[in-house]
Amino acid sequence: MTGLLGRVTRALPPGLFAVAVGTVTLGVASYVHLGIAGHALDRESLAEVSVLWTMAMSFGLGLFFPVEQELTRVIAARAATGQGALPVLRKATVLTGAVLLTVLVGLVVFSGQIADVFFHGDRTMVVALAAAFVGPAACYLTRGVLAGLGLFTAYGVQLGLDGVLRMVFSVTLMVAGVHSALAYSLVLAVSPVLAMLVSLPLTLRVAEPGPTIGWRELCSGLGLLTGSFLLAQFVANAAVLSIQVVAPTQAVLVGAFTAAMVLSRVPLFVFGALQASLMSGLSTAVATGDRVGFRRLLVRTCAMVSALGVLGGVPAVLLGPWIIHLAFNADRHALGAVDFLWLSVGTLAYLLATVVGQAVIARGHHRRQLLGWLLGTLALLAVTSLPGDPAVRVEAAYAIGPLVVLGVLLLALRGGGNTPGGRSGAAQVPIAADSIPAG
Repeated sequence: MTGLLGRVTRALPPGLFAVAVGTVTLGVASYVHLGIAGHALDRESLAEVSVLWTMAMSFGLGLFFPVEQELTRVIAARAATGQGALPVLRKATVLTGAVLLTVLVGLVVFSGQIADVFFHGDRTMVVALAAAFVGPAACYLTRGVLAGLGLFTAYGVQLGLDGVLRMVFSVTLMVAGVHSALAYSLVLAVSPVLAMLVSLPLTLRVAEPGPTIGWRELCSGLGLLTGSFLLAQFVANAAVLSIQVVAPTQAVLVGAFTAAMVLSRVPLFVFGALQASLMSGLSTAVATGDRVGFRRLLVRTCAMVSALGVLGGVPAVLLGPWIIHLAFNADRHALGAVDFLWLSVGTLAYLLATVVGQAVIARGHHRRQLLGWLLGTLALLAVTSLPGDPAVRVEAAYAIGPLVVLGVLLLALRGGGNTPGGRSGAAQVPIAADSIPAG
């Protein structure tokens, strides 16, 4: 058993176990938060919280996670050559602040329209949405430094604390008998900020002085990367919005479908444990010219996420209707095993596309990454627009969109050449022996 455990450990990307507990805790917290809200709120209020949760997670991830990815990539490359991260952190902070300010101004300007379309005219929910963007902005900034320097224990602590706080606040609201959509929405705003503040002192301490970094070096690929992540988040979450558009009068189907999407995407939460260490390992391999280590880490990660997709998909297909009824009070007869199979295939394809996309990013080919997600988005929209059963169209689109992305990115990676770092400015050095640890 010990030998088997050792082989499994060596097959995982570096830092996985340090981040895994925090990632799983945060993933579980998301389900606890939504589950408690589902039983505490009426259908209209729950819909508002669900929409806010989807918008905050989708756009927050799409806008600010690219900053973490670029910080991880740039700082890992600098650390490999003994250069400090403080200049990168300073410029990234200014950049993140500018993006956040733009988002907040946009929410203020269009608060009336946003409230009318998504929150039944309640502008306090727009305020909660604005607050929910602050957490991702701060968290992804600090996590980028921690991941780039390989401090995955601190990274995992921030994730885990965020999750624990979400569960504590949600349970507290339930015990107190609170039935306010605003209260459950503010949980998404308060928890990540408090978790970030705990890890901030360490982040500032380990970000040592080093050579200055130009705006062009930091931002040359960030716009393309942000576009890619926004499209990726659209592909991941479009089904929740699409089902409401194509079946606006089928409230039971919409509620069950939203719950089914949450269940089918359980592997996406767990994948976060792989993602931070994956980009750090790939970027280090590119910076040191370790092509063998790069390929080995990519193949092993694809194998891991494939197993993850299967492990998450089989229970969803077999027990999905019963689980969504128990956890989210959804109609167990609205969807069947085939529906959950479509959603599970889409999740697996999305996981693999994300992994291959990180390899493309690590090589600095941001335009190819953007092209892949753009074509996948167009495929998703085309399938959704076809005539037929609403659920089948949306489910097929959720599966086909990521499959198109995966195919395009595999072609991009295969023909991507061997230019380490691309436009990122990562060091270009001769090919070295296996410098990436096996586990």
